[in-house]
Amino acid sequence: MRYRMTFAVGMAVGYVLGSRAGRERYEQIKKMAQRVADDPRVQEAAGVVGAQVSKVAGVARDRVGGTLQEKIPFLGGQDHDSGTGWPEDTAGQKKPDETGIPY
Repeated sequence: MRYRMTFAVGMAVGYVLGSRAGRERYEQIKKMAQRVADDPRVQEAAGVVGAQVSKVAGVARDRVGGTLQEKIPFLGGQDHDSGTGWPEDTAGQKKPDETGIPY
């Protein structure tokens, strides 16, 4: 379904950009597209799809993020070497959670 919708949108955009029908046809297509986009059913479907994508992205981020942090040392955050060969100078430096910023 997603690929069909992407294909249809691509066809519409290609037609509009490549059309030789002139400004009048362009305005007609633009009005029709605006009506479709403003339709409450389309808005509701877009909201549902957006929520599902956010949920799936969160799950994927958790799964992949944990795996990557185990495999790539600098993604783990805490105990990694800077790569310069010099010892870490932590005297006088605050950790990010000690800045007093509430977020």
